[in-house]
Amino acid sequence: MNLKEKIKSLPLSSGVYLMKNAAGTVIYVGKAVSLRKRVQSYFRKAAPLRGRAASPLRGRSASVKSKTDYLVAEIQDIEYRPTASEAEALILEASLIKQYQPRYNVELRDDRSYPYIEITNEKFPRITVVRPRVKNPKFQYYGPYVNPQLIREALTIIRKIFHFRTCDPFPKKACLDFHIGLCDAPCIENISRKDYARNLRNVRLILEGKKDELYNNLRKEMDELSHAKHYEAAGKVRDQLRAIGALYSGTRDINYYKEAEQLQRMLSLPKRPERIEAFDISNIMGNQAVGSMVSFFNGKPDKNNYRRFRIKDVAGIDDFKMIAEVVRRRYSRLQREGAVFPDLILIDGGKGQLSSACAELAQLQVEIPVISLAKREEEIFLPNKRNPVILSQDSLGLKLLQRVRDEAHRFAISYHRLLRLKQATGGQ
Repeated sequence: MNLKEKIKSLPLSSGVYLMKNAAGTVIYVGKAVSLRKRVQSYFRKAAPLRGRAASPLRGRSASVKSKTDYLVAEIQDIEYRPTASEAEALILEASLIKQYQPRYNVELRDDRSYPYIEITNEKFPRITVVRPRVKNPKFQYYGPYVNPQLIREALTIIRKIFHFRTCDPFPKKACLDFHIGLCDAPCIENISRKDYARNLRNVRLILEGKKDELYNNLRKEMDELSHAKHYEAAGKVRDQLRAIGALYSGTRDINYYKEAEQLQRMLSLPKRPERIEAFDISNIMGNQAVGSMVSFFNGKPDKNNYRRFRIKDVAGIDDFKMIAEVVRRRYSRLQREGAVFPDLILIDGGKGQLSSACAELAQLQVEIPVISLAKREEEIFLPNKRNPVILSQDSLGLKLLQRVRDEAHRFAISYHRLLRLKQATGGQ
């Protein structure tokens, strides 16, 4: 396949491309939202290196050759590495530039100051985005990154998965970053040096594009913790695995963090709701009553953790008691298993459904933030609050709750229909 055919065969999805010269040396590495369109743009923009008429004004070629022209003239082969998102492509691009040190990456960028990620050499290293005039030889650097906003957003998400400090110097007490889940407060010795080093190791693997190694390490760690019956710690590693998957899946996840942070602020939640579990009831005149529970992690359905409930203890039509039953069954089981609780419980309904759920949680001595969302006016009810919270219809936080609530409703209806079909056909 010649170069022209190879370019036409490139996918329209995101990734990183590696341009090589006749000797097979990588001379340039770049990232793209659409690999084919980005690579094709080089050959449309590049000026021919021969055959241009001389300029009567300057006495030389009327078309001044750019660095891109010289780059394109050397390209003999192109390879690519597909990615799931632009953020992943950005991280992989910097890793490959560091690996290959392509000549044109330096020459094409020497007229601008691009940001780097800097990891300091301290007992508890800081990670920050910097534009260094002179690099500290004792520090570690990743980059340069050509999109400052995207790398800052990606690093913010990484920090929410693997906490690290950015402060300089240490504060005398834990700062806001600790309370909102961005840092484990080594300043007050809230995390050991070993555990902090583990976080830094995982951040480095992301920045170096070693996604498979990161996944393997975390899976092994989760299995070891589960085998040792450290279920809560294993659950945290499991959630880190899922969050890493979210990081690599695109901009939807960046939007999710904005939604969740707004929700945390508007509802005064103790932490950003990464895992939300929502309940709904479906029945027709009390017949074949069922309950559903859906689980969302980082704004996306986690269908492996969906649960369905046949109502066992309630006769007739009583949504309040039905909600109480499924909430009791769900969280008494999590208690017995020593499993991780969600960050937020969402009940489809109003004050009555909310009160029933809260009463069951109190009986179980389970402390989880719980709210309800009433469909008619999209009112959000909170325990011990007389008046509902009303968010604007274009609120990101409300849209997140609506997605979760609507999925719980869909799941309940589908289960109810399945049971009615089995009943009609004589199935079990």
